[in-house]
Amino acid sequence: MTKKIKFMCTAFRDGFQSAYGARVLTKDFLPAVEAARDAGITYFEAGGGARFQSLYFYCNEDAFTMMDDFRKAAGPDAELQTLARGVNVVGLDSQSSDIIRLHAQLFKKHGITTIRNFDALNDVRNLIVSGKSIVDAGLKHQVCITMMELPPGCTGAHDPDFYLGILRQIMDAEIPFDSICFKDASGSAVPSKVYETIKQSRSILPGETFIHFHTHETAGIGLIANKAALDGGADAIDLSMAPCSGGTCQTDILVMWHALRGTDYELDIDINKVREAEEVFKDCMKEYFLPPEALAVEPLIPWCPMPGGALTANTQMLRDNGIMEKYPEIIQSMSEVVRRGGYGTSVTPVSQFYFQQAFNNVMFGPWKKIAPDYGKMVLGYFGKTPVPADLEIVKIAAEQLKMEPTKRSPIEMNDEDPDKSIDHARKELQSSGIDETEENIFIVATCKDKGLKFLKGEAELGIRKISKNSVPNVVTKDEGNHNKPSDYIVTVNGKDYPIRIEGDKAIINDKSYKIGIRRDDESKPKELAETSGTDVSAQMPGKVMRLTARIGDYVHSGQSIMVVEAMKMEIHVSSPIEGTVTAIMVAEEDHVTTGQVLAIIK
Repeated sequence: MTKKIKFMCTAFRDGFQSAYGARVLTKDFLPAVEAARDAGITYFEAGGGARFQSLYFYCNEDAFTMMDDFRKAAGPDAELQTLARGVNVVGLDSQSSDIIRLHAQLFKKHGITTIRNFDALNDVRNLIVSGKSIVDAGLKHQVCITMMELPPGCTGAHDPDFYLGILRQIMDAEIPFDSICFKDASGSAVPSKVYETIKQSRSILPGETFIHFHTHETAGIGLIANKAALDGGADAIDLSMAPCSGGTCQTDILVMWHALRGTDYELDIDINKVREAEEVFKDCMKEYFLPPEALAVEPLIPWCPMPGGALTANTQMLRDNGIMEKYPEIIQSMSEVVRRGGYGTSVTPVSQFYFQQAFNNVMFGPWKKIAPDYGKMVLGYFGKTPVPADLEIVKIAAEQLKMEPTKRSPIEMNDEDPDKSIDHARKELQSSGIDETEENIFIVATCKDKGLKFLKGEAELGIRKISKNSVPNVVTKDEGNHNKPSDYIVTVNGKDYPIRIEGDKAIINDKSYKIGIRRDDESKPKELAETSGTDVSAQMPGKVMRLTARIGDYVHSGQSIMVVEAMKMEIHVSSPIEGTVTAIMVAEEDHVTTGQVLAIIK
């Protein structure tokens, strides 16, 4: 007799995050949710993770409204699950206890039935308040142990004994849970270890405990890892639908169905109806730019465990900034960053810390510039890493960030921080004249300035769709005809080049360039023609978030004059000399390129 295997359809959360950087408009995909419902699928991942912040950052949509609409499309009886990051809930920064409790209450209010809850460092302290809050809110709690394979030659964590030790800590801490998930975001865990971990977990868990397994196809072993999990005793796996399947995403439902034929397992579905639903989904997504790496197996993943949910988000940011050619070097640099960072699981937010540090190592030189969050991680501010971080890196981080290492619990430090309280978020809303609803409080707490920008009606779209010339088109809010995107074909020496002009940007062969166009006889602005002194140039592409100095200010060497956002990091641009700011060449919200002169100091 075959065993019926339950699966969660991840297409509309992890699929979007892994294939499209989570930048998908709700109205565009709801028909596919309805088609999946009609095909008999009853268990969906419906939000959380990057699909919370991305709606405010890039989609100009409210994540709570999206969850309400998802519930209507999936039907009243569907099980809807979201993803939470322990003390970080649905943000990259960690939160206080009151925000963590508010997260669970609001997700319950907006139609969610289960929250999958993990900590990237497997620090069980980070799961206690979040797990209890989920259960207290009337939701099912699926507690997680995060998995990956260490780069070859590394030992000391991420083997069955390590995972069983974490499981025992969860049970000893009496964290309430309804099910347990072994979550491999990079798809790198060796299938034999997956089998042993789940098999041995069965022996120490209560007999009826529901075990779920999650992986990706990024390293090419997702399907066999799923089969190993089932052989070890897992009750459910995660599967997806095309076009958000394979590659950086989960194994496709159709592929897993086929692989299980003739075995002791079967998916309890009408496969022909699922095929029809996938066609609807493909049609829904036909206008979105799907990066080629989203559909590919990356052989380097065992050495550089980049999660599927982060890989395309980062490559898309590299594309936006015109430095995609740096990707191979950055992904290879990740191996050393993981080796020396304490073996935190490469899953959000730690995967982003790894990528940011690898990015800095490539752009500035090895360990010349510590990414703030990577530095805080090795110093202990996000919890205890599985093994101690490299002492040299800890010393460098402490010196650059001017912070001492700590062993304190993150939740204790956050609860003492007034800037992470509900009261602080409420004051932010009051000062901006925005309604003090619980939803708005949570949006500001987790999305900060970008959340406020959304609530003020100032958010812009950052959706990548395909233009008629097959050039990825980053759709942004029109601000008059001068910013309306225009497509051109420029012919040089008989060869056509598709170019898309968007305000002060030109997109050519997937690369974005900042441009300016004027007549040759037009004089330069007076303030530029008369300036002289030391140029302050951009060290990498990014977007000017705020100016910290003005023309006429006297600044010291190393003093910040502006903050540029690049690769989800706030990077301070500092004066190289002591002197007076005689020119600021950019404004807030401007996109800048490497080497561009930003200011002049005399």
